[in-house]
Amino acid sequence: MSEQATLQHLKTVTASLEAGTTSQIRYLLNGALPAQDVARLLESSPPRERQLLWDLIDNTNEGEILQYLTEDISIPFLKKMDTKQLLAVSEQFETDDLADMLQHLPETIVKEVLASMSAQNRLRVEALLSYPEDSAGGLMNTDTITIRPNITVDIVFRFLRRHNKLPDMTDNLLVVSRSDRFLGTLPLTKLLVADTSSTIREIMDTETTVITANTSASEVAQLFEKLDLVSAPVIDEKSGKLLGRITIDDVVDVIRDEAEHSMLSMAGLEDDEDTFSPVMKTTRRRAVWLGINLITAFIASYVIGLFQGTLDQVVALAILMPIVASMGGIAGSQVLTLVIRGIALGQIGSTNTRWLLNREIIVGILNGILWATVVAILTAFWFDNLEIAYIIAGAIMINLLFAAMTGTLLPIALNRLGIDPALAGSVILTTVTDVVGFLSFLGLATIFLI
Repeated sequence: MSEQATLQHLKTVTASLEAGTTSQIRYLLNGALPAQDVARLLESSPPRERQLLWDLIDNTNEGEILQYLTEDISIPFLKKMDTKQLLAVSEQFETDDLADMLQHLPETIVKEVLASMSAQNRLRVEALLSYPEDSAGGLMNTDTITIRPNITVDIVFRFLRRHNKLPDMTDNLLVVSRSDRFLGTLPLTKLLVADTSSTIREIMDTETTVITANTSASEVAQLFEKLDLVSAPVIDEKSGKLLGRITIDDVVDVIRDEAEHSMLSMAGLEDDEDTFSPVMKTTRRRAVWLGINLITAFIASYVIGLFQGTLDQVVALAILMPIVASMGGIAGSQVLTLVIRGIALGQIGSTNTRWLLNREIIVGILNGILWATVVAILTAFWFDNLEIAYIIAGAIMINLLFAAMTGTLLPIALNRLGIDPALAGSVILTTVTDVVGFLSFLGLATIFLI
């Protein structure tokens, strides 16, 4: 559904709610619109309207719709359900999606849901819950079709016909030994044209990209992008046993989540930030980073206070001071964003960090010369004072150079320390460029003017 269609349906729903007529809304939510479009309507509605819409959705459709909602929206709905309702909803979930859902519910409820499931399904979900959510093990789906290497193509066809349908995104059959050790894959495109008397061993692919269960979700996404994969088997690193498979639809979710994470983290917001979350919840989340930013602002203000005497004597410095900090902040943010992206894509390591740093230093110097000259000329005409023009030019040069170095090295250092550079990088960078900018500008002014 396009954005325009979503807004149109939202207008229809809002008008119906205001008029008190729910029959049209119930029709839209329970069949007229696909589940993903209903999810978009819920995400586009304020909390009160969202709850009213949810109450109009039939129980039989809840599970399918929940799979398309962000965790920030779906978890409150799930926590209001009893065990019976959760079990009914869970039957509509893929195994990997069900495991993701259970990780956000209280342990007592998780135990009740698992106890209510069949032994086979419970073992599958428990296997997924044993891995971190952001790993290949937590991402995989255990719904696979496996075959032995010593059977014929004819037997495989007869085996497949016993299924009502194949698992979604099935492009390969997975070949395993009797002990479930992964041996290779048989692409459906090869199976369909193979001689029915051929054995699987004769036609299967053994040069298959496999993913170990502890591989991070980011690395999985990079592999899928690099190799144009539709699905990939997941194995246990020690035993080589097949555990499940990852499909492209799950990888698309990872890529989208990482993009949202990078964008929201740089503003101090959480990954699943709900556009229409309640006032107090939004206030609490934002207050933390506002407080951190306030501390850094006080640090910058303290530096300015050290030069109060200089500012009192030369008022023009107070007018020009924000220019130096602003230029450094923008230059640093450009480098920081580029390096964070490179880290996320796995492009930056110990072998190329020095080259990248040298490049950014040279760029910082060249941009510093260019814009320091421009600002100096404008300042000279504005205040008719060459000394102040030279001082602000020097300060801009210094700050752009520090911004380049900090923007390059800071995210790399944070990443090595296990700290998310997207979350902490921008706050630290702003502090550095402000402090260096004020210190260099006012320091040079104290030396040459006072």
